[in-house]
Amino acid sequence: MAVFHINVFLLLSLLTITIVTPMNGFKPLGVHEVSDFNRSSFPKGFVFGTASSAYQYEGAAFEGGKGPSIWDNFTHKYPEGKLSGGVNPEGIKYYNNLINELLAKGLQPYVTLFHWDVPHALEDEYGGFLKRRIVDDFRDYAELCFKEFGDRVKHWITINEPWSVSMNAYAFGKFAPGRCSDWLNLNCTGGDSGTEPYLTAHNQLLAHSAAANLYRIKYKSSQRGIIGITLISHWYEPATIAKADVDASKRGLDFMFGWYMNPLTRGEYPKSMRTLVGKRLPKFSKEESRELKGSFDFLGLNYYSSYYAADAPHLRNAAQPAIQTDSLINATFEHNGKPLGPMSASSWLCIYPKGLHNLLLYTKKTYKDPVIYITENGNTSYFIRYIVCIIL
Repeated sequence: MAVFHINVFLLLSLLTITIVTPMNGFKPLGVHEVSDFNRSSFPKGFVFGTASSAYQYEGAAFEGGKGPSIWDNFTHKYPEGKLSGGVNPEGIKYYNNLINELLAKGLQPYVTLFHWDVPHALEDEYGGFLKRRIVDDFRDYAELCFKEFGDRVKHWITINEPWSVSMNAYAFGKFAPGRCSDWLNLNCTGGDSGTEPYLTAHNQLLAHSAAANLYRIKYKSSQRGIIGITLISHWYEPATIAKADVDASKRGLDFMFGWYMNPLTRGEYPKSMRTLVGKRLPKFSKEESRELKGSFDFLGLNYYSSYYAADAPHLRNAAQPAIQTDSLINATFEHNGKPLGPMSASSWLCIYPKGLHNLLLYTKKTYKDPVIYITENGNTSYFIRYIVCIIL
């Protein structure tokens, strides 16, 4: 049986876990119910924790020798983005102090190496994750972290949500560096939504594999730690019982979760992606495939929302290919007036707890029962709006 944990992520860079609050018809637990729901409700060894992301809370973007990232923020240890540019001793000192203080307080740090803040120097030099060159630079960066912190850090995560990078930064242009196809009219800086998301996902997987295998070969036996990757996925319910919609729900999972889990467990992309994307989907060499398979000791799993999935063959457009439509599904929060669940304060987040349950079981069955850490989960509430109303 898979091990389900909630982790402590208190180091290099990881998104803060959202706090769940009652809303939209969700009744808060009564006093008696709360008293019956406590730590003893979970199995022995269940890990509880909280999380933080360096670029979201540290601030001081230009202090301590930090260099800019593509988020106009900073890169923690390599001001120039790579080992040859020199190591920032103030960054090393900062994280040594942080790790030591966490351990002194009885907290076990789970470290994420990459949470979207590509050094701006690498973006300028060769386009960041658009180029295979970043794999070597990422490996160098990871090795420095293993050398400096691995005597105390026993849980490493290479990349947080590679899907979010590929989709939001290279398909929709919402995240740095803001790239997408010009015909989408999204005010992007350039790009191709039909190729770049796949290319950046490919290079993120190779970067993960390079770092994970390096750790296993050179450091794991002496440092006695483990290494994994964190993925995000929605759950997709068929809009109807028709086979076309059932197949569409499976494609939804393939294009979000299987996009990464298939290479990590089988060394190749899902068949549905290879069929629908064709030559725009990169291929792994035999050696890359071999090194990717099983390149994680545990899986971090982030879940927030679910969708109805309906077959949508009319979305096929050879003249304007884009990952947004390649899966040929129409994903919605309601079908024929029936909502999948209540909406949160975020337009993208439908509250559907069953989706997490289904996703865990699907992962267990489809991908050989990996060790799973539930690294992010929750919803956004209307509490801030409530506070504003009180103040005004």
